[in-house]
Formats: sequence, structure tokens, C-alpha cells
Amino acid sequence: MNDNQYSIEVTNLKKRFGKHQVINDLSIKIPKGKITTILGFSGAGKSTLLKHFLGLIKPDSGEIYVDKLELSSLEDSDLIIFRRKFGMLFQYAALFDSLTAFDNIAFPIREFSDLNNQEIEEKVNSLIQAVGLESHSAQKFPDELSGGMRKRVGLARALALNPSIMLYDEPTTGLDPITTKMVNDLIKKTSDDGSDRMLTSIIISHDVKASLEISDYIAFLEKGEIVEYLPVEDFKKSENPNVLKFLTL
Repeated sequence: MNDNQYSIEVTNLKKRFGKHQVINDLSIKIPKGKITTILGFSGAGKSTLLKHFLGLIKPDSGEIYVDKLELSSLEDSDLIIFRRKFGMLFQYAALFDSLTAFDNIAFPIREFSDLNNQEIEEKVNSLIQAVGLESHSAQKFPDELSGGMRKRVGLARALALNPSIMLYDEPTTGLDPITTKMVNDLIKKTSDDGSDRMLTSIIISHDVKASLEISDYIAFLEKGEIVEYLPVEDFKKSENPNVLKFLTL
């Protein structure tokens, strides 16, 4: 790949919290229009890396480029605009309890667009259809929805501003096998639906089986370092002992 085919480029990233070196001289290039999963044991630094992508954490050293934009050059006001590049599906959906499913999805559109009420309604209904949410569920509150439906609402909200990069933070944690498959199928469908605009998907996960099924590339993070980063079919054949241990769990 040439450099124009990468959404995110990280070079020699380091981050320490107190005496704990969380990210240790990490470098990675994440291709546009593909699904890249970052695997690793708990405490490996996966969530910290994700926060660096969003500019929520400043590195001690190293460089992070997102769509050729170097994050350390951005002021706080620029970062707010920059983050609209991203959609994020949080681990537990992180919906607003006081808003209906419809209003959760509409929230970012109302905040960050000039669409009128009719246009917002049309946009939200289109998103509801895209994520396979039943229309009658749109007027329910989060505590009236199943775990799978909350994930659908969270994904619809994440897609509301047409992001170029989708982030998924442990999207299947705490879900039963049937709902887990539904979420994974939804991630793959979202990537396929966004292929015409080269939607990039980045998943933080410890779900080996799902990662091997839906990812294009897999990176394995160990103690703040990328110790293996390969296309999924090559990753399955990895001889790295830490990867092998993880794959056989």
C-alpha cells in the first residue's frame, strides 16, 4: 500500500502513566476501507491506544496522523471538529437513559448539523433501517430495549454524522452468543455498506473467533507493543508464541 491508502499512521508512540509504561514505542498503519482488529489481553494498552486515535490522550513522544493530519498540531477547538471524523460504538452502547432510541440517534444530528426537523426524521429513520432496528422500537427508552437492540441504536447514533472511521470498543462484551453474532454481522454489514466511501473500521477486542471471521487485518498488542500485525489469513498461521497462546484460549 502507498501512504495515501492509510487512515491512521502511528510512529514510535510512547505513553507512561506514573511508573507504568502503557504504550511502548508502538508503530502501526491502519488501511482505509478495511476492518482492522486490535487483539490483546487485558491491560495490554488497547483502550489507551484508541484514546490516542481520538486525541483524548497526548503521547509522551511519537506521532499520530489521521487522514494525514498530525494530532499534536491541533488546538482543543480543532480537536472537537476533528473528532467528527469518528463514529464510536461503546462497550455498553452508552445511550442517554432519558432519551428514546429515536432521540438518541437524532442527538448528534441536532447538535452538529443544520438539518430541519423533517430532514432529521428522514435521516434517523434511514439509520434505523440501516442497522435493522424495528421501527416500533424507536420510541422506546434504553431500559426497554434488549442488549442487541441497544447496540443497534448505539451504532445508528455513531453513523449519524457519516464518519470516515468507525471505532468499536469491545463491542460484544457481556452479550450472549446469538447477540454476539448479530453485532459482528452488523459490523461487517456496516463496513460493506460504507465501502463506496472507504469507511475504515477499527475494533478493540478479545473475541478471537469473531475477529478471525470479520477482520481484514489483525494486530496483536502485548505490553504496549504491536508484536504481530498481518492480514487475517496470515495471522491465523502466526508462529509468534504469544499469539498462539491467545488463539488457543
